Amino acid sequence: MLNKHSKIEKNSILMLVCVVIAISVGGLIEIVPLFRVETTIEPIKGIRPYTPLELAGQDIYIREGCYGCHSQQIRPLRDEVERYGHYSLAAESMYDHPFQWGSKRTGPDLARVGGKYSDDWHVGHMINPQEFVPESIMPSYSAMESRDANLVDIGAHLATLKLVGVPYTDSMIENAYDDAMTQAQEGNSESESALFERYGKNINIRNFDGKKGVVSELDAIIAYLQVLGTMANLKDYDPDILIKETSPE
Repeated sequence: MLNKHSKIEKNSILMLVCVVIAISVGGLIEIVPLFRVETTIEPIKGIRPYTPLELAGQDIYIREGCYGCHSQQIRPLRDEVERYGHYSLAAESMYDHPFQWGSKRTGPDLARVGGKYSDDWHVGHMINPQEFVPESIMPSYSAMESRDANLVDIGAHLATLKLVGVPYTDSMIENAYDDAMTQAQEGNSESESALFERYGKNINIRNFDGKKGVVSELDAIIAYLQVLGTMANLKDYDPDILIKETSPE
């Protein structure tokens, strides 16, 4: 029995044909079932696109390479769930282009960092990380405190993301700059109401870096960090709902 495979091993053409067949069968088994479901992402209440200010913060996060040291993916393992919270769900990163799952943790996972620390803590930590975490090797990002967030073309960024499926409306794109300024500077009640109407009630509206008059890069990145992991309503999450709703009758 063990010697019967020798014919295949000695014939390179036959070996190639067998490899192609094996890969084809395996690929079909993995791919075909996906065509029988409408979506592979579980529906979760509360998930929304990033506001213009949060999106500007994500741009800074990507620009500075934060994903190189901080992942945004909590795996369904006991030690990770106990340390970081509920494991990450696909829907939570469905509007991330690119996603920020990361591949290394020099620092802690940030998937659910939103609301864990105060704005003041984030400001101080970005300026002098070692003052708050002595063993940290994170560099100082104090320059963000004096740099204005790039909001001039934020509407164009929303429009581009709309092309790849992020459900930004024409109203969101048209009012992107004003919405970003409103979120960071606590505008009048009318502009705040408009912001809530476009993105929902789960939005942090405040002066994130504590300095009035300008919207800095610190405002933007803290707005982004403070929303991570806070959108999904995990209390109503049913891991079997996707199977129930998409299984063929």
